[in-house]
Amino acid sequence: MSSATTVPGEDVRGFHRRFVTGVTIVTTMADGVPRGLAVNAFASVTVSPAVILVCVAKTSSTHEVLFRAERFAVNLLAHDQLPVARTFAAKGADKFAGLAWHQGHHGTPVLDGTCAHLEAEIAHRIRTSTHTVFLGSVLHAHSTPLAPLLYTNSQFYDGSELVPALG
Repeated sequence: MSSATTVPGEDVRGFHRRFVTGVTIVTTMADGVPRGLAVNAFASVTVSPAVILVCVAKTSSTHEVLFRAERFAVNLLAHDQLPVARTFAAKGADKFAGLAWHQGHHGTPVLDGTCAHLEAEIAHRIRTSTHTVFLGSVLHAHSTPLAPLLYTNSQFYDGSELVPALG
């Protein structure tokens, strides 16, 4: 194995800024209270069995709650949910105040109006220097025809306005 080199942080951030992602809100319950945060690092690991991962900064106020949780939901925001994205990306306050949500099939908070959501049981927690990687076994998944809200280059985009590439 080759020795690790230090890549300039700005080079890595430049790559990440160009990566297009859906906007996900990870939610869980803590002592009967819904908690959540916006998460940029979400990925499907395998489809069968269905395993996903999310990465959460250790500095997040939701990190320890999620670390102690057994289950979480990943809510993929719809194209018209920019205010929800901004709420969950901000620090402090009750992020669920005035927000329509319900308990999912497995007890996790599921946001209303999303284009898709899934519930997962935490299978592994991997601590890194700044983040924890949560691997989740998917328990339930649901999707709708709604277009997603997208994020790239530090801006949000309406996924219903996508144009297929030609060629």
